[in-house]
Amino acid sequence: MQVILLERVENLGGIGDEVKVKNGFARNFLLPKGKALMANDRNRARFEREREAIEARNAEARAAAENESQKLDGAIFVLIRQAGDTGHLYGSVTARDIADAAEAAGYTVPRSGVRLDKPIKEIGMYDVSVRLHAEVTVTVQANVARSQDEADRQAKGEDIVASLQAANQAMADEQAGELAEAAADRAAEGPAEEE
Repeated sequence: MQVILLERVENLGGIGDEVKVKNGFARNFLLPKGKALMANDRNRARFEREREAIEARNAEARAAAENESQKLDGAIFVLIRQAGDTGHLYGSVTARDIADAAEAAGYTVPRSGVRLDKPIKEIGMYDVSVRLHAEVTVTVQANVARSQDEADRQAKGEDIVASLQAANQAMADEQAGELAEAAADRAAEGPAEEE
């Protein structure tokens, strides 16, 4: 299906471009969201009449998004989640969680604008791309931790997962040493005498 784009669409084109897309993409996304018009003579004429208003509306939306991006740039959102000793979460952190954390902090972030290739499943600091407008993208950080204390330590640069593993290894080494001492003590006492 041929459509006329009313705004810039990622990997497709800019305002006024006439592009061919799959029917489902046009019917289910572009047309209902007001991002495109079906390409026919009547709509081409309508687009040319309204082109200045469409471009002005897009410039206004881009300016608002750039203003919000300046406030949001470099923001760090702390997400407290339950996790095991190895740092694996008992669930995952999704784009929705990051958008909710941003809203709770007073930012305007559309859930559909949060770009995660895959859900976050481990403790750590993650760079997350947020698209506020087709032409405005900003990077924020998600600090995923088990407690506020761990989040603070991660923010200072400490690798919590490595610390957890080192603590677990130290505990295991200590237990192994105690077991070896107990076995050596039993061997030194000699075999138990039978009556």
